[in-house]
Amino acid sequence: MIAESAYRVLEQTDARVNERIHRDTDRRIAYFRSRPHEISQRLRELDQEWDIERMLETASSGLSLSGVILGIGISRKWLLLPLAVQGFMMMHALQGWCPPLPMLRRLGFRTVYEIEEERAALKSLQIGEPYGVDEAELD
Repeated sequence: MIAESAYRVLEQTDARVNERIHRDTDRRIAYFRSRPHEISQRLRELDQEWDIERMLETASSGLSLSGVILGIGISRKWLLLPLAVQGFMMMHALQGWCPPLPMLRRLGFRTVYEIEEERAALKSLQIGEPYGVDEAELD
């Protein structure tokens, strides 16, 4: 089964974890609603935040390179490590799931989409637009 790219991580994450990440984002937005002078700093922090894909790619590369080096220098059995890691990355690319995903999500790693949602909300607050509120409701 090949998952849709945009939502594959969210669909493979426990609903409670997704909800906690969403609530945490809502809390941050509410905090900055009353402190607009701090929004620019938070936007800079969001520029530095590692999304779940970047974390998985970095971990995968590191483990694979380590396995190759150990396989060349110590024992060929270590070559199984990059084989397994890249198999898991293929699963992630196609299905949106791999073994480290649940742990990383519980640690709070967000998707690019989730990070960009917070950024959009903060930018709306910064320019004075009511984010997430239909303008017809304001009349």
